[in-house]
Amino acid sequence: MQNDESAIPQSDPFALFEVWFAEAKESEPNDPNAMALATASDDGFPSVRMVLLKGYGSDGFVFYTNAESRKGEQIRANRRAALLFHWKSLRRQIRLEGPLDEVTEAEADAYFHSRPRVSQIGSAASDQSRPLPDRQVYLDRVAAVEARYPDGDIPRPPYWTGFRLSPRRIEFWRDRQYRLHDRRLFSRDDASDPWTNTLLYP
Repeated sequence: MQNDESAIPQSDPFALFEVWFAEAKESEPNDPNAMALATASDDGFPSVRMVLLKGYGSDGFVFYTNAESRKGEQIRANRRAALLFHWKSLRRQIRLEGPLDEVTEAEADAYFHSRPRVSQIGSAASDQSRPLPDRQVYLDRVAAVEARYPDGDIPRPPYWTGFRLSPRRIEFWRDRQYRLHDRRLFSRDDASDPWTNTLLYP
């Protein structure tokens, strides 16, 4: 039987996230920054999809999207969301829950223009989540955007932006044999409050 020496430490959760994330970047074969984003409509219908973490710190965890997509509409209607990292190679998970705030225009511009030019073009040409009659329609729009801006960066569409989740709950989960897992929950009522933490039964 395992003892408490393997338990998740009672450290600052952001510092612990950074340690785990660094280890994931060393071990995960693809997209260690991939995370499931769960949102819900204003009447409570949930939806979940994979997105990529593009920034993090003590102020929260950032991802980018088309704000006119389904997820964007749900975020506008209900500013609470949840994130889940699952690193199978490490047999670890991190769950986060909290409110969302939109990033500044300067942040959105900086990230949009850090992307490969083709990715900028693809985003500008896409009506994300809306019906597409034929893939060629999208490819024609991609070509039209490329022709309109033959050189340099593509202007960031006004509907393309980012959101920052400021966590109120962060749970670290570590796999153990026979499902005797380690779980530690950090929680706070407001971003300015200190964290409290407790172990959870698996």
